[in-house]
Amino acid sequence: MALHEQCVGATDEWYTPPEIFKALGVRFDVDVSSPGSDVTPWIPADHFITDRSLSSLWCGFVWMNPPFGGRNGLVPWLEKFVDHGNGICLVPDRTSAPWFQDFAPKMEVLLFTRGKIKFIDADGERGSSPAQGTCLMSIGPKGFEALHRAERSLGFIPRSCGKYA
Repeated sequence: MALHEQCVGATDEWYTPPEIFKALGVRFDVDVSSPGSDVTPWIPADHFITDRSLSSLWCGFVWMNPPFGGRNGLVPWLEKFVDHGNGICLVPDRTSAPWFQDFAPKMEVLLFTRGKIKFIDADGERGSSPAQGTCLMSIGPKGFEALHRAERSLGFIPRSCGKYA
């Protein structure tokens, strides 16, 4: 789920499209911010947390596309993601935002998408592109490999010395 800038207050129901998962080429143990597999059957996850995710136990390799709404609304999601330490998350690429500055250095890989993703709305239709771009962030070896695999088709990874390089 993701709330995009031009829709502030309208809805949190914006789903990652299938081509992102195809490019990643991995299966997740759990989608931690899910509307349910009946709504997003293309998300390659074995389990789906549909409510109270921030107070639930996350296990294994996670996919996280949290609600983007509210000022600093991503912070508790990113805190839990970093504490969990194994997965891929999708966030807006607001590189000057304090939350981005705080959490980007804690990730092992950042992949900035080429162009703007057209997310899927609650009716299953492609929405218009959000006002900002998107960044995929990962922690752990499986996420590291997936983002590097997806780089050619999705965007670019800034080069640096990484834990798994």
